[in-house]
Amino acid sequence: MAMWLLLPRLCLVLSSLTGAACSASPVVLQWLNASAAENPQIPPGVGRALSAPIIGHGGRLVACSGKNLLAFHRNGSLAWIVPLGYNCRQDISLVTERDKIYLVTEDNKVIKISPQSLQTSAPSSEVFFSHNPAPGRSEEIIGLSTSSSYSSLFITIANRGLFSFSLRGGQLQWSAGPVIDRFGYRLGCKRNISGCYFSSAPVVDQCEGTLYISNTEGQLYSMFIHSRQYRWIQDLSSIDKVITIAPGNNGRLYILLPRKSVVLGLDVLSGNISWQQSIGPLSNEKILPAVDSNGWISMGSLDGFLYSVSPDGEIRKFLQRTAPNSVIHASPVLDCSGFSVYISQTIMEAKSSQTIGDYTYVSAMKPSSILFTLLAPATGTVYWTEKYPGQLSNLLSSSDLEYFTLDETILLTALSAARIGSAVQCYTKRQKIAWTCRKAKPKFVHGDPGDHNHVLLLFFFQLFVIVIQAVVVRFCCIFWRKKKLQKNNGLQKFLEKRRSLHSKRRVLGNIISELEQKAAQDASSNETLEHLGEMVKAKECVERKLYTSYSLGRDVLGLRRGSSSILPLYNGKHKSHSFHGAQRESITIFNMLSDSSSLEEDRTSSSYSSSSGSYSGSSSGDMEFDTGSRSAGEAGAGPSNTADVTEGDQDKLPADVESSYQVFMNPLYAQGESSSRSLSEREEFLMPQGSAPTKRMWLKRRRTLSSTN
Repeated sequence: MAMWLLLPRLCLVLSSLTGAACSASPVVLQWLNASAAENPQIPPGVGRALSAPIIGHGGRLVACSGKNLLAFHRNGSLAWIVPLGYNCRQDISLVTERDKIYLVTEDNKVIKISPQSLQTSAPSSEVFFSHNPAPGRSEEIIGLSTSSSYSSLFITIANRGLFSFSLRGGQLQWSAGPVIDRFGYRLGCKRNISGCYFSSAPVVDQCEGTLYISNTEGQLYSMFIHSRQYRWIQDLSSIDKVITIAPGNNGRLYILLPRKSVVLGLDVLSGNISWQQSIGPLSNEKILPAVDSNGWISMGSLDGFLYSVSPDGEIRKFLQRTAPNSVIHASPVLDCSGFSVYISQTIMEAKSSQTIGDYTYVSAMKPSSILFTLLAPATGTVYWTEKYPGQLSNLLSSSDLEYFTLDETILLTALSAARIGSAVQCYTKRQKIAWTCRKAKPKFVHGDPGDHNHVLLLFFFQLFVIVIQAVVVRFCCIFWRKKKLQKNNGLQKFLEKRRSLHSKRRVLGNIISELEQKAAQDASSNETLEHLGEMVKAKECVERKLYTSYSLGRDVLGLRRGSSSILPLYNGKHKSHSFHGAQRESITIFNMLSDSSSLEEDRTSSSYSSSSGSYSGSSSGDMEFDTGSRSAGEAGAGPSNTADVTEGDQDKLPADVESSYQVFMNPLYAQGESSSRSLSEREEFLMPQGSAPTKRMWLKRRRTLSSTN
């Protein structure tokens, strides 16, 4: 805790050093007469007090005095006066949002002032919010702030909480209190519930969209502006309970503990303390540090030094030459560029300091002059310095400010508004915030090696999503280029045609299954086989349309790759019908001799090469037919015997022919099963009873290897 003794506020000294008074402007004289009539207790010649000023729209200095709000031009002349009808609070700073100004009155009201309405018949001031405390409770307004991005006004009320109002209509958006319970665990006001409440004005971080506020127990809250949800709560009560919040708008939050003379830098995302620096003793608990556009926080100390700390925790001390015989008890004020600060040193004739435990006592007396300095903390460049009294005395004596009680804070704000000594370009509030937000460093996540696995998983997941999106985009591009979509007048007719083709394929599949069963029972029926061939051909035509013109992919010719033709074959002598078994992928071939063929009977053999493991088939790649002549007596022999593939040869067959087989026979025929016969054995042809002598039907049974070989 820093304490200093025998140091006056210099307000009377400044008033006496302004020189001879010049004639006041008519507006000021009129206002002074009205103010004297309203406040007869103020003796003549005593200046009117001004609240902590701000720089409003147009670079004017705006401050409150009594029941009026006043604005001064850069040269110190009075610009306008807005009567309020209520006494304003001197200890609560004004806030401005675009061309509107908000202030707090002594009877717990928030007044909205519209200076542009002075030129019209519309009222220039109105009550924005009013709170009537409960009997016996202290519920005064502590502070307020605004957010232009969310068009909200935030008000802190003691023993009540934090309230968010819309700037447009004045409606209550949300409210929050300091006591928080999550999952049965208390996070806010852990030790004292009854006497715990928000004790600071809400502070807005424009870059992060976050609101900061503290309670009486030394806990710091971070919450989202657009809702009442808390981001984190940091308990600083182990250091001190009295804290001052200053947003860095650069990924850092600065906390000043005035009684301990400590500055903390917190990470805005987690609330963790990044660094801690000790400074000299401060003049009071309500001192407000200045944060420039480079992210440097600056505050003056009673030891005469200006302390500036960078966002990374680097600390610098300025004004060393004049520090031993001076004190700084006013908060620095930013200039119009946002990169430099105005600071005032009070030169004393005598000064002493003593440290006892954690406290530093500073004693000073007989102030002789004030030294004003404009410097940039990030570079250490001093742009301007001037003593008071001096040329500044002439400046004040020719302005309307001489009729008011002035202190260092008002003078520093007036210098900033007048741009005294500033040779750099001025920037607007939005430009300053944009520049400061760009100074925020990107946040990198550091963790143990196990976190890299999560990063890899996230990377592969994102890659998978990108691949899926690329596939979908490619599919859409291919699909919408189909000719049938362009010719059939849209997607609806295309899908209807596709559904009808699927229905036809199912119907044809059912018919083919029935015909296969019928052919298995009566293999000599020529009509059934011809009908089966026609159905197979019709189904193949439907599938060709589904796989090409009415597919979901690009337009291609032919069926799918790898599909074999299933059509009736006729070479002048034999007519064959081949079809696939739906369940076991076996192939059954029926060959019939034509009426014009001779009595010679063709004989089919299948040759397997046991040495090379190859299989030679027909033109479709399955079987090879060898024709030969046979006598009618041989043809009239008994039932045919089928030759099975030996197990040694099965191991040599390729995998693409390893499937099961089916043999469909007439009930009059007998099926021979023998595994001991070799591949070279002749197949016996059967002559069904009741069939024409010129029509013969033969069946060949072939075995394919298991798909596991």
